[in-house]
Amino acid sequence: MAHAEHRMDAEAFLAAARESVVLDVRSPSEHAQGHLPGAISFPLFLDEERAVVGKTYKQVGQTEAIETGLGIVGPKLQALANRARALFDAQASPRPLLLYCWRGGMRSGSVDWLLRTAGIPTVLCDGGYKACRSHFNHVLEAPRPYVVMGGMTGSAKTDVLHALRNQEARVLDLEGLAKHFGSAFGNLEAHAQPSTEQFTNLLAWELMALDGQASARPIWVENESRQIGRIHVPEMFHKRLREAPVLELERTEEDRVTHLLSMYGDASSEALIAAFERIRDKLGGQHAQAAVAHVKEGDLAAAARIALVYYDKTYRHGLDQRDKMRAVDARGLTPDAVATLCRRIHNEWNPWKLPQTSN
Repeated sequence: MAHAEHRMDAEAFLAAARESVVLDVRSPSEHAQGHLPGAISFPLFLDEERAVVGKTYKQVGQTEAIETGLGIVGPKLQALANRARALFDAQASPRPLLLYCWRGGMRSGSVDWLLRTAGIPTVLCDGGYKACRSHFNHVLEAPRPYVVMGGMTGSAKTDVLHALRNQEARVLDLEGLAKHFGSAFGNLEAHAQPSTEQFTNLLAWELMALDGQASARPIWVENESRQIGRIHVPEMFHKRLREAPVLELERTEEDRVTHLLSMYGDASSEALIAAFERIRDKLGGQHAQAAVAHVKEGDLAAAARIALVYYDKTYRHGLDQRDKMRAVDARGLTPDAVATLCRRIHNEWNPWKLPQTSN
């Protein structure tokens, strides 16, 4: 098993993980459900093998389960060592391989023994993935100077966030992490979303990176509901956003329709119709039918205007509860111009009482 000198607590392990090869020795299904960002699946047991060992442990006992596990792993040892050696040698600057399992116990300890026996330096995570998840929770609930980018559907909030990032502001792109634009129309191409667990890992990972930048600057983030597609935003984090100041982008309806057409104009009519069908009950049968007819006729602008009626009501209901808000007249402006304007208005308002900076 591992010695204390090559173990790290979760916080140190996660810091080292940004510049190292990280091996997740849990089963493939555990890795698929959620893993440390960038970690490579390096299973000691496949799913069915893990099930056999677990069944033996429950029905017979620990000693027999260990013997069963050794029988399964024995033929794999050379292949595991060879794969780890290739990963270690491929590094531009050789660093120990970082290993974790669920709780930093027998699985990661066994792989650690194998790789060190093969002459490959390693580091284990005390407490394993479970400890890392606990640390992520602390990261998510920590207070930060969030500034929420508000605006009705079609206000090009995401484009403005990207422009802010290009201007070297601190930006958190929730929809990018979720791989979804956050509405019935938000994933017309059916991209696979991460699990809620993995989204939480990615979110905490990104926040840790932002924390490493100048903390005197705000963190810009788009206004989002508690759910983005099928992902549930962690409540401890979402609570911070609900308490944060808001800059509300004001756009004309024509601005918004033009932006929606730029986003969805190339989508298939089948995908657009399916999206309208998903909100039929909330939109109302007559309006949904009219929107579908417009899509079939190729009049996407008319269909977009019908969608805006529904989304405007939903958006206003959530925003009415905000008490710290400033308007940004973004009518007719490019995302880059809006980003510059937002930074100026924020600096003049300075709701977090931050030291004045250009960002």
